[in-house]
Amino acid sequence: MAEKLSTVSNTDLETLRRRQKIVSITIKVVTYVFLVAFALIVLFPFYWMIISSLKTEEEYRRAIPTFFPQHIVWTNYADAVNVTGFWRALINTLCVGVVSTILSIVITILAAYAFARLKFKGRETLFSILLATMMIPGELFTITNYATVSSFGWLDSYQVLVVPFLVSVFYIYLLRQNFKQIPDELYYAAKVDGSSDLKYLLKVMIPLALPSIISITILKMMGAWNSYIWCQLVNHNKDYWLISVWLRNASFTASGDTGVSSTGNVNYPIQMAACTIVSIPLFLVFLFFRKYIIRGVSRSGIKG
Repeated sequence: MAEKLSTVSNTDLETLRRRQKIVSITIKVVTYVFLVAFALIVLFPFYWMIISSLKTEEEYRRAIPTFFPQHIVWTNYADAVNVTGFWRALINTLCVGVVSTILSIVITILAAYAFARLKFKGRETLFSILLATMMIPGELFTITNYATVSSFGWLDSYQVLVVPFLVSVFYIYLLRQNFKQIPDELYYAAKVDGSSDLKYLLKVMIPLALPSIISITILKMMGAWNSYIWCQLVNHNKDYWLISVWLRNASFTASGDTGVSSTGNVNYPIQMAACTIVSIPLFLVFLFFRKYIIRGVSRSGIKG
């Protein structure tokens, strides 16, 4: 009787294990199918942009689209960079991005250090007020910012692209949380050794918080590269266009600009080539620096 019960128990246990294995495999299959499906949905616009940039204009305008170019046309990229204003917009974007990123990082580091380490009256209240501003959509500041820069006479200039967005409360909060993870004992030891706050910041806190600073730098540079609405609003002079504004407003029809469209319409393959060229730096930045972005953001949320 005991042997029979033991046999039945072993059979039930084996059946339960098989069911659990089947359920586990099914869950994994469904999960991967779901992830692959959404990955394809996300990647398809980029794939279409790239293959469209390699097509002829006639092939692109066919009623039935092709999912791979029948004749690869690499000259679309040469025509794209020769469109009027491309190089000026690219240089403007690089200059504005570098300057605004450097100034913003300096301000962010100093502000985060003050809120994390220095003790002054009203520190927590002031920081809470700053955090409260994050609840306000950025679009609501557009009108007041426009009125301010207009009164300064900054329209159609470089400073209007740099100054209004030097301070980011989110970046200050991110770096402050990272600074607060550094033990207070290091600060007290530095003070005993006679180090100033600035020296302690440069020698201790910045090296320890370097992953977060790198991630903030990357995010700020990417934000400057993708900036569009504000640039379109405050600069109507082509000499101050950034690359995103140039993509929206550049002429891809006149033969003097692109050498192109026989129909007089927009030559979309060349426009897609320009979009691909502009997108490549962002892909490369994320590809090579994604670990710094993830590490910097994750490290900043451990201690409040």
